[in-house]
Amino acid sequence: MSRSILRKRTALLALPAAALLALVPSTASAYPNPGRVTGDIVTHDPSMIRTSSGQYLLYATGGGIANKTSTDRTAFRNGADAFSSRPGWWRNYSSVPEAWAPDISYHGGTYLMYYSVSKFGSNTSAIGLATSSTGLPGSWRDQGTVYTSNSASDFNAIDPNLFVNDDGKWWLSFGSWWTGIKMIQINPATGKQLSSNTTRYSLASRPTGTKAVEAPFIVKRGGYYYLFASYDTCCAGTSSTYKVKVGRASSITGPYVDKNGVSMMNNGGTPVLESHGSVIGPGGQSIMKDVDGDLIVYHYYDGNDNGTPKLGINLLNWSSGWPVAY
Repeated sequence: MSRSILRKRTALLALPAAALLALVPSTASAYPNPGRVTGDIVTHDPSMIRTSSGQYLLYATGGGIANKTSTDRTAFRNGADAFSSRPGWWRNYSSVPEAWAPDISYHGGTYLMYYSVSKFGSNTSAIGLATSSTGLPGSWRDQGTVYTSNSASDFNAIDPNLFVNDDGKWWLSFGSWWTGIKMIQINPATGKQLSSNTTRYSLASRPTGTKAVEAPFIVKRGGYYYLFASYDTCCAGTSSTYKVKVGRASSITGPYVDKNGVSMMNNGGTPVLESHGSVIGPGGQSIMKDVDGDLIVYHYYDGNDNGTPKLGINLLNWSSGWPVAY
């Protein structure tokens, strides 16, 4: 990262809330470009974690769950897939057994990775779980399916995200298209659904028009729960219309509303990132807390490189009460 960018970001952090509100983009051209990253940055649906040694581990859609590593959050290098041998059950959900949209986290001395197996456009899908003591490729032990959907379901069991609440309860949000974003409670002992609470909660949907909302990610900041999600069309290169929006709630299960008070169950959501310039269709996001603040980690399609999907990383500022990328 250049010194000029660092100075700019330091200055932004010092601004009062009112000034930051004025920086919320009113047009797509006002959104920030991704921070500087180099090396192997072609990716989809990235999820990243920083280990105790300071290494960045990134997992993403593709193959046996694609991997990248970095020592400085700037230069990234491809590694081996999480799974060198793909679990046999994947073929029940995809004739080309590959995994999508992983979600990596670390709890109680164990790395956990929830991930999706499906066929594009289908809701015959499954969320799987793998665990590891190191988080490194080849160390992952598959724990089987966590939650599934089929052609008769009104939801799609992909794009998982684990959230551990202050009270120690675990929650898994997920969903893509159909009736939107869902949530179930997880048993911390197993990583699977809690048998005493089998409720499937609804968090966000688009009841009319396109059903395109997916890729939930939840964080808690300043007493509120914030639900990030990707809207509109992914995976179409320079024709992609993907964008990231957010809502917040005082309870983990909602209701989530945007800055204007519109419910995310009724197509609400305050924009965080949208297409601008050569940065087309940003989405597939995850949020990571790092030593210098919160990051939004995502993919976008590079209009200067024939729509190649690339890694984007920006810092977030919360002082206005809503996340502002810079």
